[in-house]
Amino acid sequence: MDEHGSNSESEHEEQQQTPNEPVNKNKRYRKDKPWDTDDIDHWKIDAFTEKDNPAPFLEESSFATLFPKYRQNYLREFWPHVTSALQRVGIACTLDLVEGSMSVSTTRKTYDPYIILKARDLIKLLSRSVPFAQAVKILDDGVACDVIKIGNLIRNKERFVKRRQRLVGPNGNTLKAVELLTECYVMIQGNTVSAMGPYKGLKVVRKIVEDCMKNIHPIYHIKELMIKRELAKDPKLAAESWDRFLPHFKKKNVKKPKKPTSTKPKEYTPFPPAQTPRKIDLQIESGEYFLSSEMKKSEELRVKKEKQEINLEKKKKERNEAFVPPKEEKLKTKVKEEDHLDVEGLKEKLKKKAEEKKSKRSADDGVDWALPGAKKEEKSDERVLKKKKVIN
Repeated sequence: MDEHGSNSESEHEEQQQTPNEPVNKNKRYRKDKPWDTDDIDHWKIDAFTEKDNPAPFLEESSFATLFPKYRQNYLREFWPHVTSALQRVGIACTLDLVEGSMSVSTTRKTYDPYIILKARDLIKLLSRSVPFAQAVKILDDGVACDVIKIGNLIRNKERFVKRRQRLVGPNGNTLKAVELLTECYVMIQGNTVSAMGPYKGLKVVRKIVEDCMKNIHPIYHIKELMIKRELAKDPKLAAESWDRFLPHFKKKNVKKPKKPTSTKPKEYTPFPPAQTPRKIDLQIESGEYFLSSEMKKSEELRVKKEKQEINLEKKKKERNEAFVPPKEEKLKTKVKEEDHLDVEGLKEKLKKKAEEKKSKRSADDGVDWALPGAKKEEKSDERVLKKKKVIN
């Protein structure tokens, strides 16, 4: 019986040692896991609940951030909503309007150790002009944020403003395209670009923003992302390289045409050029070197006053220019030859009419109007008539 049992065991061992396929040394002692099926998603992140960490934290963690003055009214209005949103996850928050700061800290009710970092990102986004309705989404799992600093990348202010405007595009079309392709929310404010979304999208947004500041237009990245999106739909290309489908843009350094400089050939002279005079030599020539310190100071003051007077006169002229009335151009009216008035003819007509009136009056009243005393007599007659009317 013992021999038979030993023979059966040896046969079983031989069957295990000599399988059809060679066994890897590392997987020699692995066993089958019937509970591990293909339906299970090993990359799924389960939600962190109070049951996972029922005990409170031993130490308090806190973060604070400053906010600009123009955000004061908005934060004061929406701060009750911020406190209610953070209380749900067991985080306390304070708003200090005197110092212009926001702070968040853990409490005894906090159960998630990572939520304090999410609350820190929330106040950071609020200080960078992200609206509250969008900034609250940072508390959800799978949503991250990135604040990209672009103020130090370019020294020239005009160039910086132009390149920052490229990110926005005409009517904000470029920014909308970036948001749709990366599935991120992008907010450009001042010297920073705030982005919210998945980690892959944030990585792409950072690259687009930094390249835009380096004079690479965002449209190139947008074209590349659109092609990648179409290629991802094809399952056959999942294991292949996409380099042959992606566009390759070459850098073009456009050189400005140089202005032709006319260089005249210099006349050859065997003698070297004259030595440039020193400052002391110039002072000796002008006589300033021999003046005393008081005389030098008085001379400097005199020159300074002369310059001040010249500057004052210039400023006065500039101020007075505002009060000088503009020159009014006279309207040139074209007068026809027919419309010209005959002045002498009019005079003669008026004289004739006056003589006719005088002759009529003299005929009616029997007064010779040509005589010098005729007017006086007329006036005296008028006075007598007025007196008679008053008496009556």
